[in-house]
Amino acid sequence: MATATSVGAAPQPASRARAIPGSGIRAVAAAAWARPGAVHLELGEPAYDTAPHIVDAAAAAARAGRTHYGPTAGLPEFREAVAAKLVRDNGWTADLADPARVVVTAGGVGALFAAYSAVLDTGDEILVPDPGWPNFVALAHAVQARPVRYTVDAGTGGPPNGAELDALMTPRTRAIVVNSPANPTGAVWTAADCAAIGEWASDRGLWVISDECYDRLWFDEPATGMAMNAPSANVISVFSLSKSYAMTGWRIGYAVAAAPLAAAMTRVQEAVASCVSTPTQLAAVAALLGPQESVENMRLAYRATRDAALAMCQRLDLRYIRPSGAFYLWLQLPDTIDAQQFAFDLVERRGVAVAPGSAFGPAGAGALRVSLAATEDDVLNGIETIAAALEETQ
Repeated sequence: MATATSVGAAPQPASRARAIPGSGIRAVAAAAWARPGAVHLELGEPAYDTAPHIVDAAAAAARAGRTHYGPTAGLPEFREAVAAKLVRDNGWTADLADPARVVVTAGGVGALFAAYSAVLDTGDEILVPDPGWPNFVALAHAVQARPVRYTVDAGTGGPPNGAELDALMTPRTRAIVVNSPANPTGAVWTAADCAAIGEWASDRGLWVISDECYDRLWFDEPATGMAMNAPSANVISVFSLSKSYAMTGWRIGYAVAAAPLAAAMTRVQEAVASCVSTPTQLAAVAALLGPQESVENMRLAYRATRDAALAMCQRLDLRYIRPSGAFYLWLQLPDTIDAQQFAFDLVERRGVAVAPGSAFGPAGAGALRVSLAATEDDVLNGIETIAAALEETQ
C-alpha cells in the first residue's frame, strides 16, 4: 500500500545517469550560441564542409535504395576500406588491419563507449589522461566504472612514466586510455612513447584504449599509433572520420581490436544502435578510398593557422604548449586568473568563445583551449581578444 509521502512522487533518473558530468566545453558553447555573432573557438568543429564527392556518394546510395539495415559490425565494403586506409596511411600490416577486426560505430565516441562497455565491469577502474577529453571521464561513469586521472607532461602533453602510473593502480585497474594526437594539448607521441606505455600495460595485463581520432592531422611529423608500436599490448584502436574528413555531423567512426574483443564490442553496438546508417557508411567508403586532397589541404591550413597563432602568442607574450597535431592551442594563463570565469566573461563581454582548461581535468585549471579549426582570421582575432582581456585583469 502506498504511503502518503510516496503518492504522486516523481521517479528519479538512475544514479549512473546522474553521475555523468556535464561538459564544460558545451556550457561555454551554450553561452556563445545565445550571443549572436559570437566567434566559436571552443568546439573541435572544422570550418570546412564535407568534400563534394563524399556527399555525392551518400546521395547516390540513398537514391539506389541503400537505405536499409546493415550488419551490426559494419558493411563489408566499409570495413575493407578501413583496412586499406590503415595500411596506406597508418603503416599497419595487413594482419593487424584485417577487416574482421573492424567495428563500425556512431563516431569515435561510439567506439569508445563500446570499448569501455566491453572491458569494464561495474566498479572497475580506468586510467585517463589529465588534461584530457572530458568524455573519457563521462564514459567511465556511464558504464559505472571509476575514472582515475594520470597527469600528462605539463610542458609537452607527453606521456607519464611507468612509476607514476604504478602509483595510481589498484586491483580494480583494467585499462588505460591514451590519446595521440592529443585533445586538448596537441601533443603527438613518438613510436618510443607508444612502445613504452604499451609494454607497461602488457606487463600488468591491462587493456590499452588508444584514441587516434586525429591521426591524419599532424603538423611536424606523421603521427604514429599504439597497435604497430606495441605488438604485445592488448590494444583497442579508435578512429573517426569527423575531424580529418570534416564529417562531424555524419557520426561515423570505427574501432579495431582482436577478434574476441571486436565481437564483444559488436554486441554492445547491437544493443544501443543496431547498426550505423547505411548511406553514411557508403559515403565513408568514398571518403577513405576517394581523393584525399581535402584531407591534406585541411591539414596544411591548420598548420598554417598554428604557425600564425604561435607567432602572435609570442608577440603578445602569451604562454602556450606548441601543438604538433590535432587542431588545438593550449594557452596557459597567469596563476592569478580563474580560467573558467575568464572563459565565460570572454564570451559574454567580448563575444569570443574558448574552452576553459578545467573542462579537461584538474591539471587544466589554469589554461584555455583554443580551436585552430576555425578560420585563421577568427583564431587570430580571438587570440588578440584574449590578450586584451588579460591585460585588463592585471
